[in-house]
Parts: sequence; C-alpha cells; structure tokens
Amino acid sequence: MVHPYGVEPQNEILNRLKVAIEDVVAPASAAVDRDARFPSESVERLGKEGFLGLCVDVAHGGGGQPPRMFAAVTEELAMADPSTAMIYVMHVSAAQAIAQSDVLASRDDVLRAIAGGKHLTTLAFSETGSRSQFWAPVSQMRETGDGLETSASKSWVTSANHADSYVSSAQKPGAASPLESTIYLVRKKASGVRIPSQFNGLGLRGNDSAPLSLEHVKVAAGDLISKPGEGANTMLQVVLPWFSIGTAAMANGISRIAVTRTAEHLSVTGFAHDGTKLRDLPVLRARIAEMSLRTEQSRALLGLTLNHVESGSEVAPLYVLQSRLAAVEGALAVTDLAMKACGGAAFSRQLGIERFFRDARAGWVMAPTADHLREFIGRVLTGLPLF
Repeated sequence: MVHPYGVEPQNEILNRLKVAIEDVVAPASAAVDRDARFPSESVERLGKEGFLGLCVDVAHGGGGQPPRMFAAVTEELAMADPSTAMIYVMHVSAAQAIAQSDVLASRDDVLRAIAGGKHLTTLAFSETGSRSQFWAPVSQMRETGDGLETSASKSWVTSANHADSYVSSAQKPGAASPLESTIYLVRKKASGVRIPSQFNGLGLRGNDSAPLSLEHVKVAAGDLISKPGEGANTMLQVVLPWFSIGTAAMANGISRIAVTRTAEHLSVTGFAHDGTKLRDLPVLRARIAEMSLRTEQSRALLGLTLNHVESGSEVAPLYVLQSRLAAVEGALAVTDLAMKACGGAAFSRQLGIERFFRDARAGWVMAPTADHLREFIGRVLTGLPLF
C-alpha cells in the first residue's frame, strides 16, 4: 500500500519505530495519561534509536530525513501515545530552528547531542501577555554591560521540566513592534530559569506543558539563534512549517487510532437477544464511514502539502496552514463521532476513545489556533500580508 506521505510503508525507519512503540511507547501510554506523567522511557528510547535526531543533517550525526518522514513517524507515535507525539513535534521544531541558525555559537555541539539522543529541546514562544499570538512576544531584551538580559513569563512550554534547552523569543532592544523579535537559546540550568507550576490538563496530559519563568536571564551574543530583530523570519519560515506539519500528522494519528478502535468495538460487540453486532446498525456504519473519510482526506492533504514543501513550491505556506486546519478539525470531528458510535463504552477508559477525544481538543487551541489559521488562510488567498 502506498503511504499518503510518500514514504515506503515498510522502510527500515518505520519498522524500527514500530518495535520501539510496541516495546515501550504503547505499554506506557495509559499510565502517562492517567497519571499526567512525562513519558521519560519513551523519549529515552526514541533518543537511543536516533529519532530525536531524525531530521538533523548527516554531517552532525543525524538521520538527514525530510519533513515527510517526520510526519510519518509523528503519526505513528500519536496512534500509540499522543503526549509522546507532542513532545516529539516540539523537539523537532525547536531543533530545526537551531539547525537553521548561522549565529548560534553552540549550534554544532547541540545538534550532535540531539543526534546522539542526549539532548531534548523545545519551544518557548507563547507568553502570558500575548497568549496564543506566539509571534508577538511582550518580553523584551535589554542591553547590559556584557551582553543582553531578558525576563519573561512563558506559558504552555512542552517538556518544561524535562527539556535540556528552550528555543525562546523576545523583542530586540528598542523594538518598534513585537514583530521585531529575536530568537535565542536558553539552557534549563541557566540562572534565572524557573518553572512556577505544573501542568494538569484535559488532554495531552503527559506532555509536561508547564509555564516557564525567565528572571533576568543573561543572553550572550553566542546564544542568539536569529539575528537581532529577525526572529519573525525564524518563527514563520522555519518553526511554523515544521510545527504545522508535525501537529497535522499528530492529529491524523489520533483520527486513525479512533477509527481503528471504533471499528474493533463495532465488530465484536453486539446484542445477546438476537446475536447481531453493533456493525449491523446502519447508523453506526455511517458514522465510521464518515470517520474514515475525514481521516483519509486530511492525510491526503498533508501528503500534497509535503510535496509542495519539499519541492520549494511558492504555494507551500498556504498548504501548510490548510493541512494543519484540516487535520485539527478532522480529529475533533472523528473523535466526536467515535464517542457517539461507541456509546456508553466510549465514556469509560476501557476503549481508550475518551482519551483520544480529549487529546484531539488540544490541537484546536494550540497556537496558531483554528481561528488564527482561518484568518491566515483568508489573508493568503486574498493577497493580504499575514500581519
């Protein structure tokens, strides 16, 4: 069968991933959600198998894989444990920002550590004052005698307690607008880094998405990922495409597992008085048909998007936005139908469907939100700038 993302379905990378999923990721998944526990064993296994460095270039010891392989891997992870998939997406997106930098002094060392499975990174863009408008940080850098300093109240930082570094943002000194931002790297152990509270959310409960407080953190010139004031370019041209592809694939994985679990339930569960199965009810067959249709439509659009991205097509940014919106809203619809199709059994934990129903809802509010995506798509289609 041809994979919708254009990868070989039985290639060595996906086969190796499936073993890791069967051995570690899937067995830990229920406890990760139930206990809101960071899936340390899963992340460690991904590191040992080279998946943390999957898209890092070969010169730094990575796999050198393109976005389509990233999407395929993320989708498989999401089917087993969406929290692990979320951690993975944020790590890869942040790693790409690091990889694209031509000013970060430690870039090569960090990339080699990532490729070796010894460094987990993440994004720290959204702030308490700017909320889901991640492209507009309210924190500012100020010049000191020996470099730069910044303070910030970052919100929703995935892997907050477990990442080794954070790819963060702040307005440059004297910025005329929040769009004149600078991207910089902060080490977890740097002075002034503090995590003031823990995450206890509705969905993606194991992704450790906690607030991050930066208090008078020193930023040397060698810590900059973008040039001063050019952070928006890194956000929109590097991070946003990788993040959107990853979260679209994650949403598609949630939809796929919801279809699978629903089909299994309808096929084995029935009525004792006449021996029929739930699948014998036309209304339930119609629901699972709609679930499968929405899932495969979204996967096909992401596959087309990946073709545009990897070919450098001028319409790639539009497709990136559309594929994320289609996947996020598709997962909402598919998991809602799964709850309806499976009835009372879906409201218990035995099928796992209520967990995927909750996890799917995180994508809708994750920046850029579904509302922002509609606005961005409309602007692109009518020839307006995004901002």
